Amino acid sequence: MPELKSVSEFTGKWFALIVVAAGALALITPDTFSGGTPAVPWLLSIIMLGMGMTLRLSDFAVVARRPWALLLGVAAQFLAMPLLGLGIANALGLSAALTAGMVLVGSAPGGTASNVMVYLAKGDTALSVAMTSVSTLLAPILTPLLVLWLAGEYLPVDASGLFVSILQIVLVPVVLGVVLRLLFPSIVDRVLDALPLISVAGITAVVVIVVAASAPTLLSIGALIVVAVVLHNSLGLAVGYGIGKACGLDVASRRAVSIEVGMQNSGLAAALASVHFSPAAALPAAIFSVWHNVSGSLLAGYWSRRSIESQSAERAQESTPTE
Repeated sequence: MPELKSVSEFTGKWFALIVVAAGALALITPDTFSGGTPAVPWLLSIIMLGMGMTLRLSDFAVVARRPWALLLGVAAQFLAMPLLGLGIANALGLSAALTAGMVLVGSAPGGTASNVMVYLAKGDTALSVAMTSVSTLLAPILTPLLVLWLAGEYLPVDASGLFVSILQIVLVPVVLGVVLRLLFPSIVDRVLDALPLISVAGITAVVVIVVAASAPTLLSIGALIVVAVVLHNSLGLAVGYGIGKACGLDVASRRAVSIEVGMQNSGLAAALASVHFSPAAALPAAIFSVWHNVSGSLLAGYWSRRSIESQSAERAQESTPTE
């Protein structure tokens, strides 16, 4: 359906602006949306089902072909981002709830929008898809353990509860989506054009609910938490690229690792924080949902204008000894 595809492309292009406008509306009239917290996990489950339907078994072929790049990227994501979240929260003196929220965002797997950003940035899209998929499959184990380790001193952490929630919200829907595509490929192919629209609508709804439920906290320390999130995302992008460069990955792979490390599944973090912590703990994730799409789009636009070949030539020239 051309019309549906056009609508999906439009919402995908203006996603960041749509989410900002929706968040502002929730801040103005919080009572209208604050009661929707119980729906957040269900919204994420629908989004993750859609993600699963976009995957093919061939997307995991990069695991066998280039295990080093994949393992490096996933390790960077699950180590750098949680530690950065904790360090920034402590440096800015954030409350216990917000600190737990920062750690939770950092401990989340890669976000689905990262694959689109890597593609636009002329990065290694196959590596990006594999990193998102593998980090999502590892999340039920790694995310609860990381949050327990780094945030346990700030708030009580129910690691087993987080494990069960991630299974329900992420793993089961993703696996179901993959199975549906295997069993009914022609039917799934017909609805693929609608999936970006569903994802945008779902993330927007999550942001609206979280912002509405924590409006007083956001109004009192809004600027500080925005600074924390911008630093978290920006440092994640930089660290991801730096690690890729230090380990000798090619430019396209560095771009993929950078964006995968810097862009998190903040919707999942918001859902988990809403269920297991508090609306305030979900605030970093809600703001991250907006900001990482803005920064990702800007970075992808910049890299798309800098070809892989020109950067490779520059590096070769720099490494050539001068007389």
